[in-house]
Amino acid sequence: MIDIQYCIDRLVKILKTPSPTGNTKSVMDIVENEFKELNISTYRTKKDALIATIKGENDDIHRTLSGHVDTLGAMVKEIKSNGRLKITQIGGYSWNTIEGEYCVVEASNGKEFSGTILTNKASTHVHGSETSKTERNENSIEIRLDENVNSAEDVNKLGISVGDFVFFDPRTTVTESGFIKSRHLDDKAGVAAILAAAKYFKDNNLTPKYTTNFFISNYEEVGHGASASIPEKTAEFIAIDMAAPGDGQTSDEFSVTICAKDSSGPYDLELKNRLVEIAKSNNINYKIDIYPYYGSDASAALRAGWEFKHGLIGPGVDASHSHERTHKDAIENTVKLVINYLLSE
Repeated sequence: MIDIQYCIDRLVKILKTPSPTGNTKSVMDIVENEFKELNISTYRTKKDALIATIKGENDDIHRTLSGHVDTLGAMVKEIKSNGRLKITQIGGYSWNTIEGEYCVVEASNGKEFSGTILTNKASTHVHGSETSKTERNENSIEIRLDENVNSAEDVNKLGISVGDFVFFDPRTTVTESGFIKSRHLDDKAGVAAILAAAKYFKDNNLTPKYTTNFFISNYEEVGHGASASIPEKTAEFIAIDMAAPGDGQTSDEFSVTICAKDSSGPYDLELKNRLVEIAKSNNINYKIDIYPYYGSDASAALRAGWEFKHGLIGPGVDASHSHERTHKDAIENTVKLVINYLLSE
């Protein structure tokens, strides 16, 4: 049986570990340690991505599955004269989706300072209708630090400077009904699914048909996560990343979705059809979907010049790049598809 509790426990752990693109060492260390606990060999690339490998029956041909631990976040762009902080985005999201969020600023000296993300006209009692009329953008969104600071000099004395990272509070919650609500399920849910699949192979003393590499990338949200250092024998590359339910989509929060096309174009037809047949023959709850505003590690790899069949699967995550939610069933169905794919010819 799939150890779904292990999967959810590890998911919660990595969700609660900040890892915006460019600042992923802590969470990568956690994931690497999990692979080592499973007695799976690992190494780091020059870009500090993580690759874990299980040798297969056939070592001449490799399959590589990716998941990314980097998330949305921000950096300090400017220290304002009133002690507030302007920020610049890491990754793509709408400014209104972070308004009112608690956050942590990690200063260059290692100290952490809590704060709240607000507009510069947050008080209705002060600004009246301007509070709702203010456009949410890089000029109106700011951080109010939980420190007695009233000037740029006050902030500088704390050790905060331009370029320091900002972590959003993930507010991770697992409900009794099996939902996981949290920021950054994209793509930590996919990474947790990879860990659960790897554990299944080890727990059951199974060997995949082909040597399998788990590529944990750390720059996906800015477009070049798996653009380099993919194992040379890779013949098939599958990104394990979130699916996006919504109007006009077939994806839901309970299934694994097999992506046919995203903004980068169609995924490999033969591989897509094979994944569908594996799902059907193993009674796995699946959907097929297309995403107009989406790219993955698999598409990044092809743009970088890699040549292999590429695919994309993952659990449905509602309100992607906002206040995200999925269900453990979607993650479990993703794990099932990964396992059966790795055991197949």
